Amino acid sequence: MSPTTQATFIGDEVRTAEATAAGDKLLVAPEGLDDALGWKLEAQGLCRGDVCVPVRDQAALFQDGSLDLEAVAHALGRLAVVDADAGLMAMGADPAMRKQALSLDAPAFTLDDLDGNPHSLDEWRGRKKLLFAFATW
Repeated sequence: MSPTTQATFIGDEVRTAEATAAGDKLLVAPEGLDDALGWKLEAQGLCRGDVCVPVRDQAALFQDGSLDLEAVAHALGRLAVVDADAGLMAMGADPAMRKQALSLDAPAFTLDDLDGNPHSLDEWRGRKKLLFAFATW
């Protein structure tokens, strides 16, 4: 196991906290979870403020007495990417926010066709449409 180091956690906000790299995992002491991710492990599960996410098997979150942050993210229903060597973890948005971002409602917009004539999405109201977007970046 590597020595403890300052690691960076990118999630709802960017935080730094003491962590230990163990192979491809970042581990924190249970009391350091709040500093790292803004959540606390309590009897009822993972809690932040008045929101608690039940955790059926809390022992599965631990490795060698420390919390495996990727396992914590998974218990929260979030996707996570860890680079233990770099001391970095990025955690995706909560499932409700991800679902909201995948709305099937396109905003109202107007674009020119190849001949320069403007067309509004509202012109196609009530008809099925496929929107294709392309970006080179």
